[in-house]
Amino acid sequence: MSRFWIIVLVAVVVTLGGLALRSFAAKVPGMPRVGQMAPGFTLPNQEGQPVSLDSQRGKWVVLYFYPKDMTPGCSIEAHNFQRDIEKYHAANALILGVSLDTVKSHKKFCTKDGLGFTLLSDHQAQVSKDYGVLGNYMGFKIDHRVTFLINPEGRVVKVWPKVSPSGHSEEVLAELAAQQKA
Repeated sequence: MSRFWIIVLVAVVVTLGGLALRSFAAKVPGMPRVGQMAPGFTLPNQEGQPVSLDSQRGKWVVLYFYPKDMTPGCSIEAHNFQRDIEKYHAANALILGVSLDTVKSHKKFCTKDGLGFTLLSDHQAQVSKDYGVLGNYMGFKIDHRVTFLINPEGRVVKVWPKVSPSGHSEEVLAELAAQQKA
């Protein structure tokens, strides 16, 4: 097979794979919907300390799932959340990032990239299953890039099943402001 056709084949596979990722949310029955209570969990943070969703009641929670520490898209998304961290604090909101990576990997990611918010290790993939975000990429389990906005009572008020890392923090802040006005 010529190099040209290999490139074309790879482009088609990547495009179709991207389309499948974009439409997966509509097909995942386990994904919490707007109005439902967010499934509770306790996971270790980048310091190995347990963090419980229930202990965050009274605050807005931006619960974002992402594929892998220190990869380009995940770094962009994390940097943008970090850039806006004071705006989240001012809105009584905290950011919890979740991936299947280990505590050690999260600590390295936070240190390397100067992240000052909490990353949670779902190394056993249970929370990812509970939230309907667990996927498979080339034979490896990963989390799809999905964000949930959870109100202070613990109810899901917004789901972003198709996150673009570059402008996502601004989208979340705008929705947070709109929810707080309502």
